[in-house]
Amino acid sequence: MSGKAIGISMNYGFPGTYARTPDDIVTSRQLKEGSHAVPFGACLMTNTDNTYSPVDGTFTAARFGGVALRIVKQAVSYADQNETAYNAGEMVSAINRGAVVVKCNSGTPTAGGKVYVRIQANASVVGGVVGGFEAAADGENTVELTNVQWTNGYVDANGIAEITILTRLNA
Repeated sequence: MSGKAIGISMNYGFPGTYARTPDDIVTSRQLKEGSHAVPFGACLMTNTDNTYSPVDGTFTAARFGGVALRIVKQAVSYADQNETAYNAGEMVSAINRGAVVVKCNSGTPTAGGKVYVRIQANASVVGGVVGGFEAAADGENTVELTNVQWTNGYVDANGIAEITILTRLNA
């Protein structure tokens, strides 16, 4: 996503950025060894060994660990300096309560609307990303986060929107 701001409206920011403060709770846990990299703004799931993992087919709303926050971090690829992520074994800062900017991969958010996380790929959902946030249910391929809602329903040209995590599920 480019950093341009020319046009008729401003972009909402970058996935994983704090949207509003001070009602934020952030925790840090290690990204489980053997996990693939987790990009900023991705959904995280908690594990019984006090680690986070990227979302996969075993994800349930009860395992929601928060959203991977954007922090000052070195790029993971020389060729693409915008490519940043948490790697296995690193400490991940995750927002557990508060507002955060994420990419809406499918559907149209509405203020106070339901937020879903994709747990399985579906070729018929263009742009659907496992671990990504969506505003439309896709049967057993998505899980509804009962403690999260779309903040205002606005989406910028890059698909960036804001969610609010109402309650903290996992400390």
